[in-house]
Amino acid sequence: MLHALAFTAGVGIIFFVLLDAFETIVLPRRVTRPFRLTTFFYRVTWRPWRLMAGAIPPSRRRETFLGFFGPLSLILLLATWALGLVLGFAILFWAFGLKIGAIDSGVHVSFWDGLYMSGTTFFTLGLGDLLPKTAGAKFLAVLECALGLGFLGLVIGYLPVIYDAFSSRERRIALLDARAGSPPTAFEVFRRAIRADNAPEVVSLLREFESWAADILESHISYPVLCLYRSQHDNQSWLAALTTILDVSAFAIVGVDSIPQHQARLTFAMARHAIVDLTQIFDTPPILEGPDRLPTEKLTTFRKSLRQEGVILREDAAGDAELKRLRDAYEPHAKALASFLVLTLPPFQPEKPRKDNWQTSAWKQMEGSAAMTITEEHF
Repeated sequence: MLHALAFTAGVGIIFFVLLDAFETIVLPRRVTRPFRLTTFFYRVTWRPWRLMAGAIPPSRRRETFLGFFGPLSLILLLATWALGLVLGFAILFWAFGLKIGAIDSGVHVSFWDGLYMSGTTFFTLGLGDLLPKTAGAKFLAVLECALGLGFLGLVIGYLPVIYDAFSSRERRIALLDARAGSPPTAFEVFRRAIRADNAPEVVSLLREFESWAADILESHISYPVLCLYRSQHDNQSWLAALTTILDVSAFAIVGVDSIPQHQARLTFAMARHAIVDLTQIFDTPPILEGPDRLPTEKLTTFRKSLRQEGVILREDAAGDAELKRLRDAYEPHAKALASFLVLTLPPFQPEKPRKDNWQTSAWKQMEGSAAMTITEEHF
């Protein structure tokens, strides 16, 4: 009876590990099963990590600590799958009462010998100090070795996909630096485009980031671990970029002189689709309460400041109602993701002038007049 239960447990462990690895690495769509090993893994690792990060004051040190989690968790997840498969086959070796031993002997396998045999077989060490002695043991050894090689192949193919998607995401985020400031804001997008007498630049930006939002939707739903990979600059993130694009789209839809609405509507639809689906991936309900990102007084200041820069926004009760409706469609989801991932949402307008990331360096004396002159002349 005990061996039958162990056999069932071993087969179950192997099946669920392989299914979870297939769904995570190979299957390019959202999985809605109530229990998944990967989901459980991130629940028991991310929350404690986030709590530890909360004990660190907001600083570069905390961002560095949080930045370690994404790559480290991926390695630990792969190790968890490997250990699960090794454990499952070890249980099968023991459950069958199979014989393994040296070349000239064979004994009934203990669990610990089975675990050792399983480990050396899965990782294809081929030490030869323990060998399968029965047909069943030989079959399991060959099957586990094949799975070990296949698992290694999946890992080799999986990591480049993850890092290619990450690099593609970060390239687009970097493009916002000179166009929207650091961190990016809707105010800077409009101000810099109009100041350069280049209103079509806003439409071009929205068109480009419509495609980027579609990439985020596809890659981050297929590989949610990417959401935990933080950007290379502390004041940038994929969520801040996506929220800024939604902010710009919302204002353009409501009405901005010399900027057509059509592309803004398309970009808004795609970006909102991405942000809503990602809240579902992490099971983070929208946050309806909390501080308003753009209360009435800030909205008034926002419009006044842009008017001084030559950007004319629609100002009437109907426009305000439309803007609120659009913001309510995405801001609660953005707040939920920001809270869960410990990210900061961008303001609509910078509280004070800040240098762009491209203007700064580790050598402060090099952040002088040349960069500032370029900024004043072109932005």
